[in-house]
Amino acid sequence: MSTTGKNERAFIALQIAVLTVSDSRDESTDKSGKLLLDRLQAAGHQCAEKTIVPDDIYEIRAMVSRWIADPQVQVVITTGGTGVTGRDGTPEAIAPLLDKQIDGFGEVFRSISLEQIRTSTIQSRALAGVANATYIFCIPGSTGACATAWDEIISAQLDYRTRPCNLVELMPRLLER
Repeated sequence: MSTTGKNERAFIALQIAVLTVSDSRDESTDKSGKLLLDRLQAAGHQCAEKTIVPDDIYEIRAMVSRWIADPQVQVVITTGGTGVTGRDGTPEAIAPLLDKQIDGFGEVFRSISLEQIRTSTIQSRALAGVANATYIFCIPGSTGACATAWDEIISAQLDYRTRPCNLVELMPRLLER
């Protein structure tokens, strides 16, 4: 890995999988998944895979488990299923898979969202964690929420150049290269 200067680090492209959780969206109507795909690619990362599954705890868990087991996938981002109504079950699907939860992600996401959507932010159960050295971010399904999560939090934490610290520098299998 080369660096560009004494205090600068080179960008490290990550393999990121995107999962849209929805009972009603397909590839032609999945604006949130497309937004995340566009953002991660514009940042220099690569899409490991993108798919849509219904709001079903076991289908969500099966897909994310497959990605967690794949050493080529470093990050999973899910969009949708984090609310409090109907079949919203993404947090219930993902939480049992996590080795460690990153509580600060949900806290910071809701703090930023408070400025944008006021107290409606309490309905978000956004969460993040790590499982088998794979980072997982679960964000709401709206395009606004996806933009907020990526632009304000995730993009910086998945950029090795972010100081004072970032999640990439904690990924031992990347840094061993």
